[in-house]
Amino acid sequence: MITNASVGHLRPAVSPDHLLHRLRSSPSLSPKHFLQIQAQLFANPTLRSHHRLLPAFLSRFAPSHALSRTSLLLRHFPGCDPSSLWSHLVRSSAHSDPDARSVLLLYRAMAREGVLPDRATFVLLLRFCAAIPEAFDVARAVHCQSLILGLASDRILMTGLLILYSKCGCLRSAEQVFAGIPERDVIACNAMIAALSCHGRVEDARRLFEQMPTRSSASWNSMITCYCKLNDLDSAREIFDRNPIKDVVSWNAMIDGYCKMGQLARARELFDRLGLAKNSVTWNTMISGYLHRREFGTAVSMFRSMQMENVRPTEVTMASLLSACAHLGALNMGRWIHAYIRNHQLKMDVVLGNALIDMYFKCGSVETALEAFRGMPTRNIFCWNSVIAGLGMNGYGDRAVAVFHEIEKMERIKPDGVTFVGLLSACSHSGLVTQGKKYFSQMLDLYGVEPKIEHYGCMVDLLGRAGFLEEVLHLLETMPVRPNAIVWGSLLRACHIHKDSEVSEKVTQRLMELDPNDGANYVFLSNIYASSNRWDDVERCRSMMLRSGVRKVPGCSSIEVNNMIHEFLVGDESHPQYEEIYAFMVGIEKELRKLGYRPSTDCVHHDIEDEEKESAVMYHSEKIAIAFGIMSTREKEPIRVVKNLRICSDCHGAAKLIAKLFDRVIIVRDRNRFHHFKNGTCSCNDYW
Repeated sequence: MITNASVGHLRPAVSPDHLLHRLRSSPSLSPKHFLQIQAQLFANPTLRSHHRLLPAFLSRFAPSHALSRTSLLLRHFPGCDPSSLWSHLVRSSAHSDPDARSVLLLYRAMAREGVLPDRATFVLLLRFCAAIPEAFDVARAVHCQSLILGLASDRILMTGLLILYSKCGCLRSAEQVFAGIPERDVIACNAMIAALSCHGRVEDARRLFEQMPTRSSASWNSMITCYCKLNDLDSAREIFDRNPIKDVVSWNAMIDGYCKMGQLARARELFDRLGLAKNSVTWNTMISGYLHRREFGTAVSMFRSMQMENVRPTEVTMASLLSACAHLGALNMGRWIHAYIRNHQLKMDVVLGNALIDMYFKCGSVETALEAFRGMPTRNIFCWNSVIAGLGMNGYGDRAVAVFHEIEKMERIKPDGVTFVGLLSACSHSGLVTQGKKYFSQMLDLYGVEPKIEHYGCMVDLLGRAGFLEEVLHLLETMPVRPNAIVWGSLLRACHIHKDSEVSEKVTQRLMELDPNDGANYVFLSNIYASSNRWDDVERCRSMMLRSGVRKVPGCSSIEVNNMIHEFLVGDESHPQYEEIYAFMVGIEKELRKLGYRPSTDCVHHDIEDEEKESAVMYHSEKIAIAFGIMSTREKEPIRVVKNLRICSDCHGAAKLIAKLFDRVIIVRDRNRFHHFKNGTCSCNDYW
């Protein structure tokens, strides 16, 4: 350490402004240069008294040296107050490095030196330390030191302290701090209301709220938000209606509360009443509300209205819309949103990037999804998981395995349970039995991921599809957790593939016991009876559905044409062009019969004549959507259809021939996976 005595003969060779410029402009300073500047500061009081030079030196010195050396330096600075130096160092560190832990380390070093911070440093510490696990210890230390310095009546400091206690889960300490504030202003009361609300003490929060002589907009908003979080919308609305100073935060809180409770009509009523005062949060809330209710088309329409009112979308808006496009299979809209993100330079963080990847995969655009993934500036495990799941869903099991091997080579990213669900599903969809068994056996021992019920469901599906029913039964007997609907459902699909009606009936009845309100189970059992011509049992099963109030989910297929989503049901006649579509379908079937097509009526489970069965399969929703797509798009343009149920064997066979007949790529996303039809073949290799 250079002391004042050892450098007393030195004189400043340069001006303060020159040294300041050197500190600020040099990206890095060598230890030698640090010592030279330090010597100048020790030698000359004029330099030390410069209001910007000494702070600049400390800001550069501390990150480059160990805390012990920094402490030694501050202890021996001649003619300077250690408290002032340390306080400045903590504050400058907070401004230059937003990491709360680095600020906390400096504060602890300061405490070891026996130096008390000033008031401004206390306030800064409270703000920074609210985000770290050690916050409670910091709160107690700050509390004790503030009492020593006589700051117990400082409203700003005490308000920050009670907020920190509340975030640490120590409501009692927060209440004690609040009680000790001699003149509580509206800010302190708002902080206490928020603290009580967060800990479920809503009645106490309401009592304090009613006692306040004056209330700010934050006071009203805290109570509205509190009741909304408790799903007590009547109380929230009562406060909202009383609020004389409603701001957009109040409106947004009520709209969000109604959306989360599924009361979209009431949310929309407030949304429309707000008029032009709506901000991006208001629009995002309504769009998310429609998405959660699976009203994807309405969510997209909301975005178009948002643009017409010149409200700038945020990254949250874009992520929500990409989710809607993913569910609808609306690739053109998704591409437009991607272009909007690029053109308006929105931040491509992992949330937005993951939504983009998911959208492209769920629209069947695999290569574009991979381009988006590779182009992301940062990627976390969620992004990698989306790629593995997306490749598997589209039938690229080998590529999904290759991506998993990429993760294995990384140090900072480790596979988790979701990774293995995607990987095992990818193996199942592509028939990679050996690989799937290997990864399942290695999950715990090699990767430290304990298999859960969903992983066992994947293995049942993998082995069952491949026909290893004995292994499936052994797995069910030995698995450490009780099989649930996921596992039994996987076994049921295996029985269906291998036409084991006896086991199918037992498994379906087991599923009905687990979830009596799932209409799919009744339908499946009815279909099993119908395939064996047990028509009396079919009627009995349907009567059970009626008595239980369970309804069969109708098949529905959608297609995007000219940026509009068109939806079709089985035998749908509601579309304005249905007569033209049906005439076109009749012509298609004639051409398909020339190619050897014969309707497969195995999926028709009604006691009717064969001719009626052929007519029934002709107008399945996916066939209507495919026909409309071919009619309405340019030659060679891919057809993309989204179906809510599994594609049936007849539609699967017909789609292969339609793709060949019209020289089109037809992509159908059903409930389980993608089918890419091209030149008379399907990417699933008839393994679905």
